[in-house]
Amino acid sequence: MIVTCRQMQQCEEAAFARGVSAAALMEEAGRGIAAVVRQFAPRPGSLVLFLGKGNNAGDALVAARELVADGWQLHARLSSPPEAMKDLPRRHFAAIRSHVRVIDDATTFSFAPGPIVSLDGLLGIGAQGPLKPELQALAREMNTLRAQKHAITIAMDIPSGFDGDHGDACEDAVEADVTAVVAQIKTGLLEDGAERCVGRIALVPLPELATCEGDATALPLTPPLLRSWLPRRPYDMHKGEAGRIGIMAGSRGFLGAADLACRGAIRAGAGLVTLLVKEDVYPLIAPRVPAEVMVKPIDDYRDVLEMRFDALAIGPGLGFEHEKEVIEVLKQSKTPTIVDADALTMLAQNPHILDKTASLARLLTPHPGELDRLLRNFPGWHGMSRRNVTEALTEPASGRTLLLKGARTVIATRGQPTLFNTTGHPGMASGGMGDVLTGVCATFAAQDLPLHHAAGLSSWLCGRAAEIAITGEETAAESLCAGDVAANLGAALLDLKRGCS
Repeated sequence: MIVTCRQMQQCEEAAFARGVSAAALMEEAGRGIAAVVRQFAPRPGSLVLFLGKGNNAGDALVAARELVADGWQLHARLSSPPEAMKDLPRRHFAAIRSHVRVIDDATTFSFAPGPIVSLDGLLGIGAQGPLKPELQALAREMNTLRAQKHAITIAMDIPSGFDGDHGDACEDAVEADVTAVVAQIKTGLLEDGAERCVGRIALVPLPELATCEGDATALPLTPPLLRSWLPRRPYDMHKGEAGRIGIMAGSRGFLGAADLACRGAIRAGAGLVTLLVKEDVYPLIAPRVPAEVMVKPIDDYRDVLEMRFDALAIGPGLGFEHEKEVIEVLKQSKTPTIVDADALTMLAQNPHILDKTASLARLLTPHPGELDRLLRNFPGWHGMSRRNVTEALTEPASGRTLLLKGARTVIATRGQPTLFNTTGHPGMASGGMGDVLTGVCATFAAQDLPLHHAAGLSSWLCGRAAEIAITGEETAAESLCAGDVAANLGAALLDLKRGCS
């Protein structure tokens, strides 16, 4: 569910009427925000508090109180004297004043070596319109600190200067790496283009604000939701019950895509993975894929229709030399099928197949360029939002799920709430990420999950695996590669089970 800012305020008002205190909510929110800081910056360093006058500053100060015990050095940039703050944040500032160094300019200050985290406590969801000059200057300073000293910026609820309802950003709005959203995710955070300001979304649950009016046709992907979808294995489970996957992928010059899809499937928990390749590709690919993968040379891809698989994945690095055979598999297979890469291009070139397979279980996983090729056959849909276009492409087809990749992946299936992924980071902007995702999607599809749920789980896990790969500060985001994502899928699964944000 997503909510407007007014709906969130009404939820808070109802909680106050029940006797919940603002002080109690601030304590709970601040502790949750501290947990988000620990997740994305596990090694203590310099924490810079950018503080306004309102309760958003109070949330930041509670988080800072929790983090100072971990060894964080606290610094503050104030928009006004402390006595001008509201009562609760003023009291929290006084309580930790001895631990806080108030500075004049974070961009010129000499911080100790180590991580720098900016905590955006300037404004909350009640603010509207352009930033006031003193707040605009601090927001600009926060952005400069991020750009020049690579500080991690964590916003609380919404980035300051960002419209929580419509997703618009005013001049110098804060550009966050992570937005720690309190209680409920606001509609504007999921709008197209919002991710540049919002970054990664981490939900801070507040039980007192769990029941709220909102849009139930859209769901952000969060661990409380996804844990209920993740299959729990019985003790006597065997490999045949963990899913038999067939992967049609790989051609000369594009062997890596097939390899990555196989690794994604294995690390996500597939029981049996078979890579189906042409005879000329077999001696090239067989030595490089993981030992757990069975590589089967095949004369005609249409032979796959007679084989027993619980899910098929078609497309990564497949090439177009045998397009007629692949098209027949796409048309006729009754097996849940993930369609990616070259197979998507084949669909774009043969749009009639989309109509013929409308009732069959198909998960299409385009990136924006592949979607554009698909949309050339449907010019009326150009210019629509990412959410609307995914919904429009799936509405006529009872069996089709569409996963539109991007900084905020969107997943739609007719009759189901549209899903928005919350995990990942810009380091994923490199080749091969979609190949890993295809293998992971096939794994969950083979374990009898609806394609809608398989797509949601896979998107969250791949994004979280990418985060884990760089969290230990041994790898920069820029050096992340798709193989790192596959290698960290096990840790991502553990985080999901543990309820990580």
